[in-house]
Formats: sequence, structure tokens, C-alpha cells
Amino acid sequence: MSNLTLAVRNSSTMLRRNLLHARRYPSLTLNLLLTPIMLLLLFVYIFGDTMSAGIGGGADRSAYVAFIVPGLVLMTIGSTTVGTAVSICNDMTEGIVARFRTMPIHRGSVITGHVIGSVLQSVISVVLVGAVAAAIGFRSTDATALEWLAAFALVTLFATALTWIAVGMGLVSPNAEAAGNNAMPLIFLPLISSTFVPIDAMPGWFQPIAEYQPFTPAIETLRGLLLGTEIGHNGWLALAWCLALSTLGYFWSKSVFNRDAK
Repeated sequence: MSNLTLAVRNSSTMLRRNLLHARRYPSLTLNLLLTPIMLLLLFVYIFGDTMSAGIGGGADRSAYVAFIVPGLVLMTIGSTTVGTAVSICNDMTEGIVARFRTMPIHRGSVITGHVIGSVLQSVISVVLVGAVAAAIGFRSTDATALEWLAAFALVTLFATALTWIAVGMGLVSPNAEAAGNNAMPLIFLPLISSTFVPIDAMPGWFQPIAEYQPFTPAIETLRGLLLGTEIGHNGWLALAWCLALSTLGYFWSKSVFNRDAK
């Protein structure tokens, strides 16, 4: 059996293992998924009219629904990947990875299974949040099939990038609690992005921080694809962030995983 065939087969096995764990112990995924859903309902139904007027949409909260959903979609990805950090930390500290290393399996398949499983969970979580958004009034009637495809590609790329970072965080954490704490920036960063208010409504000194962090370019790009707003340079920034975070997370995770094997 070739090395590539072994890697694909073992990664598929690890993927099934992780999906079974997610199905048998859904509480962590559900708790993380509820955060963006509760924020969506809170901001739309409690603050929606006021926030809509603040972004120039009048007193109709539907304008704010359209504004907030792209940001919460990406926040959902950040929330889901926190579970990935906790899951891989559990594997590392509970001894199962040490057992895998004594078996004739491809070394990288353990991490690959976590990454693919997390990306699939992120996409499913995004679909669920999108369904809730559609139920409360979100519409994207002007987006073409190509724009929807580009939006799906962006969501997948962003989920992959954040997942690799979360894997690295999980690998360097001594326990599950530390892994969850280390991954909290993946939930915190959307709060200081353009998720809830436009960048130009923020204090001038803070605008560059919010504008050039990873979430804002991706949010503005997703907004442009789904709602027809201007994307500008955000598309290239979002792609650059996805590639940079994926590369950093991959080599970081690989380095830590191989170091711990010695």
C-alpha cells in the first residue's frame, strides 16, 4: 500500500471516529452553536429597530437582519472550532494518541481527521444558523448562483483556516479547560469586527484594528456576495488571511504534534 493510500484510508477512519464522538457527545457543539443563535435573536428582536435606524435602514429591523447575519455566520465557525481545540486536547492528554502511535497508521491522519470533521461540523452549524436567519426574515434574493458558490467557498476556506489554528491551540494546551480558554479569541474577535456595527461607526483610533483583523474582511466579502454591497479590497484580504492562517496553523500543529511524539 502506498503512503498516500495509507494516509487517505487512515484519515477517513479518524474522520469517522470524530464524527461518531460528535454524535454521541453533542453537548459541546450545541452549547457553542447556541451562542451565535442567541446573539442573532437578541440583537434582532431586542435591539433590531434601534440598530437598523443607526445603519440607515429606518425603523424596520429587516435591514439589520440582513446586516448582522453574515457576521454571525462566521462567528458560528469560530464558536465551532473551539470544540475542536478541546477535542484534540482530550485526545492528547487522555492517552489515545499515544496508543495510535504504537499502531501502523499514518501519523498525520489523527490531525487530518480532526480538521476535516471540524470543517464539516462548521458547515452544518452555518446551515443551521442560516435556517434560523431565514426564519426571522433574512433574504438574499439578488445573489447569483456563482455568488452563492463563492460564498460557500469562502465559508469553507475560513473554517479550514480557523480549524488549523484551533488544532494548534489544542495541542499546546495542558488540559481541556486551558484549550477552551486559549481558543476564546476565535469567539471574541467577531465582537470587535463589523459583525454588529459598521466600521465607520467605531472610534477613529479603533477602526484600523477592527478593519484589518481576520474576521472583518471575510464578513464584508460575505456581505457583498449575499447582499450585493461593495467588496473592494476585502476579498483579497479575506483570501490572504485564510491562506496565512491555514499555513501557520498547519505547520504549527505539525511541529507540536511531531515534537510530542519524541
